[in-house]
Amino acid sequence: MTRTARIVKALRDTARLMVGVPSYDAYCAHMAAHHPDRPVMSERTFFRNRQNARYGSAGGGKCC
Repeated sequence: MTRTARIVKALRDTARLMVGVPSYDAYCAHMAAHHPDRPVMSERTFFRNRQNARYGSAGGGKCC
């Protein structure tokens, strides 16, 4: 990976963390290390899962 690619990846990961989406790469590493028997979500599914966890789903997850 080139230096520029590493910088772009770091900026992308930082931006995602700022809006509440953790690193997909960190998730994959965690799953491989701690839950090798469980399937790993696709990146798209992971993003949706984290968005739903943060903001709620089916009606926004808000009470009022």
